[in-house]
Amino acid sequence: MEDYGNMEKVGDLGQQLERNDKHITTQPGDVILYQGHFLVIYYRPNTWNFTKIGEVIDLDATELRTALGQGDMTVTLTLAE
Repeated sequence: MEDYGNMEKVGDLGQQLERNDKHITTQPGDVILYQGHFLVIYYRPNTWNFTKIGEVIDLDATELRTALGQGDMTVTLTLAE
């Protein structure tokens, strides 16, 4: 994932997924599907048409920004029960 716009980390999934876009304002920690093939983790708010697919839990905005760090990164997602 790459840093983009000083508000998010974004990475191409390499395949198209079904989306259900709604006009929302993201919150730090929101995990978004953008244009059906980009995975985005927000660390600052943004308003647009997105499909929210999850959220980072147990980190406040400052902790999340620290965890995401500077520059490119690799992210592994798991499903919670």
